[in-house]
Amino acid sequence: MSSSLKGTKELLVFLGKSLFGVLEALLFTLIPKPRKNVAGEIVLITGSGSGLGRLLALHFARLGSVLVLWDVSTETNEETLRMAQEAGATRVHAYTCDCSRKEEVYKVADQVKKEVGDVSILINNAGIVTGKKFLDCPDELMEKSFDVNFKAHLWTYKAFLPAMIANSHGHLVCISSSAGLVGVNGLSDYCASKFAAYGFAESMLIETFAQKRRGIKTTIVCPFFIKTGMFVGCTTSSPTLLPILEPEYVVKKIIDAILQEQAYLYLPKFLYLMVILKSILPIKTGLLVAEYLGTFKVMDGFVEQKKKDQLKTNSVSDAI
Repeated sequence: MSSSLKGTKELLVFLGKSLFGVLEALLFTLIPKPRKNVAGEIVLITGSGSGLGRLLALHFARLGSVLVLWDVSTETNEETLRMAQEAGATRVHAYTCDCSRKEEVYKVADQVKKEVGDVSILINNAGIVTGKKFLDCPDELMEKSFDVNFKAHLWTYKAFLPAMIANSHGHLVCISSSAGLVGVNGLSDYCASKFAAYGFAESMLIETFAQKRRGIKTTIVCPFFIKTGMFVGCTTSSPTLLPILEPEYVVKKIIDAILQEQAYLYLPKFLYLMVILKSILPIKTGLLVAEYLGTFKVMDGFVEQKKKDQLKTNSVSDAI
């Protein structure tokens, strides 16, 4: 076959597959995509002691999943375990784990493999926030943000992805943030860590696709502020476009995205448009839009958590 014919064939195949993909996407906007069954799946949730992590655990409990709960706080994690059992979970296991420590992640991961089995749905939810301007933020707090919000994802993937590959079955869920899509005044270290988490999760989506590992799915979640306690005092100047989100609503959307194997989930939907505008508008216009929406002032009322364990814990990821 001549190179020109080969090139034409490749082009037609590409166009055909692309058209099919677009039509499939349009179809599923009209007809909800079938939800997969996760009963019996081993679901590991980091930061399960409170916030989104706890709510996710309760939802998966009702779906019949086997739960593996990781949190740095033994007390709150045990409480989640009890709540999950009351919600119907027949198999639920709680482990104390500081996800910011690589060696601890690997050690507890080995325990999980021996005591529970191969994790098939991994939800990296743990997160912390300092809420300080860049020059006011101590180095150790910035390092902690990266350790919890981003590096933990590396270590959990290293620990659990090989079994997913071997089984040709798995789902990787990254709870990033709208602060992983656009920079935010007063959240420089947090934004950097969430951009990193988003980029890593997306690169792994592409890597598994390029290696034809079709059994491994990825879902990347980017929510705006959520009413859980991580961003106490923060407000929105545009409640219609950028509302502060209810936790139950966010968790329901996350569960739906996982069960329908949706790759990206931005909440609220205005974030999809915001990302497009960021890419096409002149920088001065983009900054004017951001100022109009009040995004320069979202952290002005932030109430720094004074409890000793607030920056030790990784039990919430309730962030923009």
